[in-house]
Amino acid sequence: MKVFLLGASFNTRNMGVGALTAGALKCILNWNPEAEIGILDYARAGGFQNFSYKGREVLVKLVNIRFSKRLYLPNNIALLLLLAALARLMPGSIRRKIIDGNATLSELHSADMAASIAGGDSLSDIYGMGRFIYVALPQLLVILMGKQLIQLPQTYGPYKSRLSRAVTRFLLDNSTMVFSRDYAGIAEVRRLLGILGMSEKVQFCHDVGFILDPIKPENLAMEGAAFDGAGEVSSVVGLNVSGLLYMGGYTGDNMFGLRLDYRLLVREVIDFLVTRKRAHVVLIPHVFGGSEHPESDAEACRNVFEELKTAYGGSLSLVTGDYGPGEIKSIIGLCGFFIGSRMHSCIAALSQGVPAVAIAYSEKFKGVMETVGAGSSVADPCSLDSEGVLAVIEKAFEERAAMSSDLKAVMPEVRENVLNLLYSLAPEPGRETA
Repeated sequence: MKVFLLGASFNTRNMGVGALTAGALKCILNWNPEAEIGILDYARAGGFQNFSYKGREVLVKLVNIRFSKRLYLPNNIALLLLLAALARLMPGSIRRKIIDGNATLSELHSADMAASIAGGDSLSDIYGMGRFIYVALPQLLVILMGKQLIQLPQTYGPYKSRLSRAVTRFLLDNSTMVFSRDYAGIAEVRRLLGILGMSEKVQFCHDVGFILDPIKPENLAMEGAAFDGAGEVSSVVGLNVSGLLYMGGYTGDNMFGLRLDYRLLVREVIDFLVTRKRAHVVLIPHVFGGSEHPESDAEACRNVFEELKTAYGGSLSLVTGDYGPGEIKSIIGLCGFFIGSRMHSCIAALSQGVPAVAIAYSEKFKGVMETVGAGSSVADPCSLDSEGVLAVIEKAFEERAAMSSDLKAVMPEVRENVLNLLYSLAPEPGRETA
């Protein structure tokens, strides 16, 4: 069994994408431990990456495609689509010659199926049509190659454009299975496909990030007040500051329509936690990169820390250094309460029984949080002012003990649901339970 994974990457500074990649690989290997797995992704070079699974190293092949004006590149996605479409029109011998003559098409031809996760929420035009097209084209290539396509648990929509809606409908219509990570997504997919009533093709499954394994980092680099997870954990609050919201979205002009100033909100949240709740706040990035990466949480957290360390020095810490998805999840697990503006930072907390409040910029937050009984812990700055956001945080903080107990009770079932999602296709050896 050879499976290609789309919309995922090892080589990313975004720990949410890394969590999705690791979770998807774990699902595939739980379904078929002997599966040969490749990742089809945009990159300048291919290669191999080791992935640890049940005490062994699984070699994952990285097959790179290009999104470039240089159409002559043999792995340019535009050229690949043209060749794949041409091959479909040709008789067998000529079709095979076209495919064998291109290394990328040959790799895809040898696969049994492909599974797309689209970065979790990028099969949508919420981030603009450029991002949407970027994730849609590899899926179209798989369909043109006549391969089975599975949509792994993700968010569907919103769709502002008729084009994005039409393309999504085509991709989903040509997918064997469509998994949604929230209940609203099931209804959205059914509307897109014109499905009335129940359908085995469209199913719910929790986000695959819930099964990411936490990995204790060898060294936890920190600035400010000491923090190592010891002491009174319940008063330690992890705070993820989103570099994307901090810069006003990709357009820089409040792209997501927040009702408040996000930078000011971060300051108000820290002041509220330290002065009113006597908490120790730990700034935790979930997207890394230096000043050359404007979306970097690490830079946003650094800016907040430098601005406020004098005022709150004894109660404010900053996580520094670089970490992998499992390592940053482990750090989040040291907290007694968590507030995140990156959804997978919240999933990292919830999956370890750490109560979390999501400061949301899209409906995906509420949809995913609701699936584990935490829908009331979503603070939406698109509809709430800062007082409203702080009210959600205060309520969740006061109820954190009960929330933690509820999360720990539901997580075994959540992990079981994710690990076994591909059994809808066909049973394979190696089934793992939570």
